[in-house]
Amino acid sequence: MGGITEFITFLYVSNLEASHTFYSEVLGLESVVDQGDCRIYRVTTNGLLGICARPDRVHDDGVIVTLVTDDVDGMHCRLVARGVAVESEPVHSEQYRIRHSFYRDPDGYLIEVQSFDDPEWAAPAPT
Repeated sequence: MGGITEFITFLYVSNLEASHTFYSEVLGLESVVDQGDCRIYRVTTNGLLGICARPDRVHDDGVIVTLVTDDVDGMHCRLVARGVAVESEPVHSEQYRIRHSFYRDPDGYLIEVQSFDDPEWAAPAPT
């Protein structure tokens, strides 16, 4: 039996082109598949994010897309310069041992940008 090799999260969006611009040009994600009314972007080697035009099904309650970087403040400056809606400025959370900030995409989905204090947080799984 084959194991899981990739991970894709899909979001429903009301305006495919506005969301494409946000995810490809503003966030800088690589567009890897264009299926017409759905598009897929590479976030990491095996982590992908997809958007699908479904104006009648957009729903953002409880969804947080978290992007991990080693430069939360630099990403914040970049997003502010691009006019992205800021939910919260970069702050440190002692409880979770992270630095993070929150933004909104064109459909109101919550986008978190964070870095972990612990450099071992994503240590490779034992083989």
